[in-house]
Amino acid sequence: MAYTGMTAETVTFDGHNGDKLEAYFARPAGSGPFPGVVVIHHLPGWDEWTTEVVRKFAHNGYAAVSPHLYSRTGMSPEEAGAAAYRGLQSGAPVIGQPDDQAMGDIEASAKWLKAQGTSNGRVGCIGFCSGGRLAYLAACRVPGLDAAVDCWGGAVTASPRWPTNDAHPAVPIDLTPQMRCPLLGIFGNDDQFPTPQEVDQIEAALKKAGKEYEFHRYDGAGHGFFATDRPMSRPEQAKDAWQKVFAFYAKHLKAPVAAGVA
Repeated sequence: MAYTGMTAETVTFDGHNGDKLEAYFARPAGSGPFPGVVVIHHLPGWDEWTTEVVRKFAHNGYAAVSPHLYSRTGMSPEEAGAAAYRGLQSGAPVIGQPDDQAMGDIEASAKWLKAQGTSNGRVGCIGFCSGGRLAYLAACRVPGLDAAVDCWGGAVTASPRWPTNDAHPAVPIDLTPQMRCPLLGIFGNDDQFPTPQEVDQIEAALKKAGKEYEFHRYDGAGHGFFATDRPMSRPEQAKDAWQKVFAFYAKHLKAPVAAGVA
């Protein structure tokens, strides 16, 4: 069902440690109830394409919010994204944002969605690129998530491009036994971050831990193939992958919540 009417706006709520967090929010017109999705932006930041993804979810019947994870920098979204990318290239100790801070912001975003009067009580997350890595971490660390989608998350496995340190204390794959919710993975077979071999490692870890997951891999597609504003866009593969995302969420987020379960 398509919801052609929607509300879209920038909102502010308390994030990690009570810090004020800016976020972009969209929900379908009507009283719902609607499932929720936390959209975790990629390393380039909280950009126009990210807001398009939020509205895409609203069009398809979800209340979606994307927290601006670089809010605290005081930079514009574009400047903060460029700084994060330079950090990745240079091997800086903090790439993007510290993991604890990101998990706190994602958890706050999920709670904020569930507190809306139109919520059906279920919330998932989806992340792209570095946001895919954070989605994998959130599936292991954030309570209350009902489903997670990792779109080509780099550095889920150990990588010299993403050093383990105080800001990033754990390699996400090592937390797989703690995963709390079903996981969907979307990957391009031409990607080099993660490589197909790294995706194999992640899948093996999920199988070993007995976790509920499904992976979909696409030939002729590399990193970021959903991004319609970039040369790596692959419309045919992206159309099929989006169908997989919505089928996954329909299964895990649209089911009724049992009485007394938040």
